[in-house]
Amino acid sequence: MHHHTRMGRFGVLLAAAGLAVSGLVALPGNAAEAHKPRPKPVACEHRNNNTYPKLLDCVSGAGTFEHLEAFQAIADEHGSRAEGTPGYLASVDYVIEVLEDAGWDAEAVPFSYEGTDSVVQQLTPVPADFGHYVAEGSGEGDVTASVSPVDLALDPPRDSTSGCEAEDFAGFTPGHIALVQRGTCAFGLKAENAEAAGASAVLIMNQCNTPDRCGPLNPTLLPSVVTIPVAGLTFADGELLAQPGSTARVMVDYVTKESVNVIGELRGKNRRNVVMAGAHLDSVEEGAGINDNGSGSAGLLEVAQNLGNHKPQNTLRFAFWGAEEIGLVGSTQWVADQPQKELDKIALYLNFDMIGSPNYYLGVYDANESTFPAPDGVPIPEGSVAVERIFESFYTWADEPYDDSQFSGRSDYQAFIANDIPAGGLFTGAEGVKTDEQQEIWGGTAGDWFDPCYHQACDDLGNVDLHALDVNSDAVAFAVLTFAYSTQDVNGVPGKKVPGRFRIPDPAGPEGTFGP
Repeated sequence: MHHHTRMGRFGVLLAAAGLAVSGLVALPGNAAEAHKPRPKPVACEHRNNNTYPKLLDCVSGAGTFEHLEAFQAIADEHGSRAEGTPGYLASVDYVIEVLEDAGWDAEAVPFSYEGTDSVVQQLTPVPADFGHYVAEGSGEGDVTASVSPVDLALDPPRDSTSGCEAEDFAGFTPGHIALVQRGTCAFGLKAENAEAAGASAVLIMNQCNTPDRCGPLNPTLLPSVVTIPVAGLTFADGELLAQPGSTARVMVDYVTKESVNVIGELRGKNRRNVVMAGAHLDSVEEGAGINDNGSGSAGLLEVAQNLGNHKPQNTLRFAFWGAEEIGLVGSTQWVADQPQKELDKIALYLNFDMIGSPNYYLGVYDANESTFPAPDGVPIPEGSVAVERIFESFYTWADEPYDDSQFSGRSDYQAFIANDIPAGGLFTGAEGVKTDEQQEIWGGTAGDWFDPCYHQACDDLGNVDLHALDVNSDAVAFAVLTFAYSTQDVNGVPGKKVPGRFRIPDPAGPEGTFGP
């Protein structure tokens, strides 16, 4: 695999890290040591990094990677860092320790949400527990029964119409678990037809007619309504359940769950003008979640460590969100819990979700919609364009090509923009496919996903590009320091100029690789 090694104007990873600048990296020898934050160099640890040169000199991709090592060690010990697991709580403890050691006030802020307990188990012919997603709109129940495949298309090209017609259930035995396959019609219609035929539960396997349709299926039934449990599976697990004599247990129970966000704060001279930055801390259940979203969380921690001795003009508040992977729950609940007078103090929100993708491009949320129209119903608060411009100016100064990423609301900034708080952020790509043109600009491999391990067990320490991580750690630092001094261009609140004669250039403009 070819990887681009363009260095830009700054940001060579520390030679002491012993890591390649770009590309996939090997797991460090003793990852368990990463549980404890390593001390920063004395000059950075004790000085006030109150200028761009000082802060960017101290913030590094190597420092960010140390936090990723810690997250990997936590996942190795606990299996994952997913919401509701000991690994997530260990991640919370780690983040609080790093913030407090750096001089920030930090606390775990509880929230509750409606969640599910669920099980999908094959009992015969071979016992197995299957990873799965409870379908949005599923009913409740605890069912043990025979599995009846419904018009499956297991052999290529797998042109499935499974469950789309009532006739597909001709001869279906009431009380059995219906096994249907993705394809042709809505998931909700398949589930409705199954329930009408007397199914006690429905399992929807992925289609696997294309490579991106083989993995775990996360179905939404709405606006259809069913009362029986419904879950999504991988194609391979569906094949196992389709064997003759297959029996299974399917359980879905809706319960109230408790979790926490981590909120760190560095009080500024102006406590009524708050600059927020956030990243989700939870992983998916499949693994460590190092790029998604250890990378964003680690980048924030690296910046926090190097700003602990700074007294900002505006108050800085860093958030590490829980339960993002199950529906932006932690950030949405936190915003909903704030009185309006507290929301009015938030000048802007910066979001960092996946900033080190191994097959990356450098993306900035497209607030001015120069490439991507925002989806229907997604507001872009006034001031968001000024946030976008700061990131673009940074990349221009750093001599790094960048492009637009859709201002989609599909991450933790959604609750903020819904409350008219300006927002922006960075993104290096997930399941999108890199083009030949993008390979020419950023290196990597055309035809592959920007993150080939997106939402998979292989999202580990080998699943980050160190150059992207290094550049974006500095981009986070640059934006945070800019707004720590002044948010006037965003919300009109006067501040102060960042000390020194540093000139922020006009943006060079996006590369336009996503254009028509």
